[in-house]
Amino acid sequence: MLTQAPRIVTARLGYEDSHTLERYLATGGYEGLRKALSMTPEQVHEEVNAASLLGRGGAGFPAGRKWSMRRPAPTTYLVVNGDESEPATFKDHLLIERDPHQVVEGTIIAAYAIGAAQAFIFCRGEFALGLERLTQAVNEAYEHGALGESIFGSQFSLDLVVHPGAGAYICGEETALLESLEGKRGFPRIKPPYFPAAIGLYGEPTIVNNIETMSNLPWIVSNGGAAFSALGQGSSAGTRLFALSGHVRRPGWYELEMSKVTFRDLIYAEMLGGGIRHGRELKAFIPGGVSAPWFFPEHLDMGLDQEAVGKAGSMLGSGSVVVMDEQACAVRAAWRISRFFHRESCGQCTPCREGSGWIENILRRIEDGLGREEDLELLLDACDNIAPELTWPPKQTTICVLGPSIPSSIVSGIHRFRDEFLLHVKEGACPHPPDEVRHV
Repeated sequence: MLTQAPRIVTARLGYEDSHTLERYLATGGYEGLRKALSMTPEQVHEEVNAASLLGRGGAGFPAGRKWSMRRPAPTTYLVVNGDESEPATFKDHLLIERDPHQVVEGTIIAAYAIGAAQAFIFCRGEFALGLERLTQAVNEAYEHGALGESIFGSQFSLDLVVHPGAGAYICGEETALLESLEGKRGFPRIKPPYFPAAIGLYGEPTIVNNIETMSNLPWIVSNGGAAFSALGQGSSAGTRLFALSGHVRRPGWYELEMSKVTFRDLIYAEMLGGGIRHGRELKAFIPGGVSAPWFFPEHLDMGLDQEAVGKAGSMLGSGSVVVMDEQACAVRAAWRISRFFHRESCGQCTPCREGSGWIENILRRIEDGLGREEDLELLLDACDNIAPELTWPPKQTTICVLGPSIPSSIVSGIHRFRDEFLLHVKEGACPHPPDEVRHV
């Protein structure tokens, strides 16, 4: 059942000029920052803790708790991760492009709460319009007195830099992002010791948060953490942006109350996804970006809840929900996902660098009609070498989670649609007629 939860991060998006300073100020912009500056940093931190705001970047780690991991001394740097690179994920792109001042205000509030005097917003380089608008918003914030020396007449000062990335998926991983920000190749760092809160940017204590996480802060400060935590349920509080794509009638972004809204609502409600295109049946859906294990029709009535989805063997991850109908080819979907991971592997760890290539080659062989029955077990064996025992969350054999995420689609596809993989082998082609094949 859909709820009457307020729109928190998308409230302005009905305006054509939502990206401008004039519209932002006319709709309460920078009032959250003014209120934050009238509080102590500790009080702002307490409001975020009270809100139970989970990070919106993928891991879902509580933002307030992450801030608490820093050393007793003030944090040197705040870095905002806007390198949204997960396929079919476009929520951060939306916020950067359509409401950049909200991102900027949230960043300033976070910097004040953790005691940082320098902040960076690392934005994906392909977001050309978003980068232009975000840079303009930063310039306008300086002119408005929201950035720079003595913000709004307070004793707090902050410099903010917008840094365009070079387009590597791996830079979405926070330590690889910091390497890139330092001008080096985006290789993830080994944790420990390189937890950013202890040893981050330029070796200094650093907090890394996501764009959507920052966008929630002005509302939380203005309305109180308790008002935010009253939305949703349990540890999954507030609202969240979901990027719905695939074989639905109305793909797009939707801000929904967590836990109380289900996947069925998101996919089938007329005002949301509108159901499966062409009246077809649901075959599978990916609940949290292509790194996540697949879900199936029996999971439709599960709430959009971080904990519930995790217990069911997947994750909400990046907030991307990809829908596949009954005519989708599971083999091709798994191959396209594995091809992406192979191309985006940084090459630092052998299981990811070599294993992703072998997996992609085997899947391509099956997709091209040249597969063998033993290829299915060979695929699972290769996956087991990257993520031992093929459990979720995956066991680590690499520095970051890119490698162990690769088996998700393969394992989901073979376990659920093994007969479809075998038909590819026996018939030498996709079992669906060419004009009906629906690729993801």
